[in-house]
Amino acid sequence: MALTQRRYKLMSDFAAVHRFLTDIYSLDTLNSYLLPPFFEYAHTHPMFNHKLTHRFGLWEDDGNVVGLACYEMDVGEVFLVTDEKHAYLLVEMVNYAEKELSSLANNQRTLAVWITDKESDKISLLEGMNYTKVHTEAVRIFPYNKPFLAHPLPDGFSVLSLEDENDLTKINDCLWKGFNHGDDPDDDIDCRLLMQSGPNFRKDLTTIIKAPTGEYACFAGMWFDEKNRYAYLEPLATVPAYRRRGLAAIALTEAMKKTKALEASYCFGGAGEFYAGIGFELIGHRQLWKKQLD
Repeated sequence: MALTQRRYKLMSDFAAVHRFLTDIYSLDTLNSYLLPPFFEYAHTHPMFNHKLTHRFGLWEDDGNVVGLACYEMDVGEVFLVTDEKHAYLLVEMVNYAEKELSSLANNQRTLAVWITDKESDKISLLEGMNYTKVHTEAVRIFPYNKPFLAHPLPDGFSVLSLEDENDLTKINDCLWKGFNHGDDPDDDIDCRLLMQSGPNFRKDLTTIIKAPTGEYACFAGMWFDEKNRYAYLEPLATVPAYRRRGLAAIALTEAMKKTKALEASYCFGGAGEFYAGIGFELIGHRQLWKKQLD
């Protein structure tokens, strides 16, 4: 067997890396939370730094991906994942990431590594390499063997999918306001087209709640890992003027019902207490470990 290491090629390597992440997925370790839909969604996000993806490191055994070092949006915070057989590569991968994927600010280079509290081997490794845990957040899923809560739709509102209606300007307005960027959305409609460009993006699983005024009040994107039978929520946003009416819970529940019909077993949600309030269950924590480099 020939083990090699090289740089990621955005145009030609995405599909192979996505398959690798799908193949090694385990609910026990969560791949450091580098889920395949998470990886794909990042690639279609307008804030994703496409120009530096050549800094991603790929390790291959006889041409098959066995290890990956990458960021979510930009350098400075990274994920390091291998298949079980090649976990011994992690020290080499940390050293690679410190060189290629660290960030520089105020003449100080730093690197932060995302893992989960289920990965004791990585925790020990990072402790031994003088990393410090600086952040922890919840990981929650909604198991589909439990009933969905009923959330009444307010009068005048309607539930749609992107197959029913796909107004990019209204989507842009909803996400801009819903993520608290202010009351005056930009006109970057191309970024909304980009976010629908992923090979596994599903218009039918994306749920919109339309207000009586005709504007989009809430937007819930949903991804489905067909092999591993789980759903992944991203993004979820409600326009501030329409909050506290249960719209996010309605949109999310509608999207989860669609993936349950596709034989998904559970759905990943966010870290906030909103998810716990509608039935999501805590299964672990993500951790961020950081180091100032010489």
